[in-house]
Amino acid sequence: MAQIKISNLSDLTIQNNDNNKTVLAIVQENYIDWMHACGAKGRCTTCKFVVKNGMEHLSARTEPEINYANLNRLAANERLACQVKVDGGDIEIEIPASSKLPHMDYSY
Repeated sequence: MAQIKISNLSDLTIQNNDNNKTVLAIVQENYIDWMHACGAKGRCTTCKFVVKNGMEHLSARTEPEINYANLNRLAANERLACQVKVDGGDIEIEIPASSKLPHMDYSY
């Protein structure tokens, strides 16, 4: 069983029991609000997160992620929550300022 730790949500840690679900689906199943303006279609970058640890446990970049990286809208250590899946193992992520929701209490 893998864990997803969200460091700037006071080190909130959730379990991932299904490698076929996206990070967005996993956090939503755990009742965590997460920005995704395009409805999780990979058509924007509002759901992006920064990978602090565990990049090797994430699925390969999808076509939308590659396109945004080529446009310099997605850094090497950023992924789209609606696109990426955790292949196993623990990851630590944080939500960048541009993707924070106003009603959430972020620790930094």
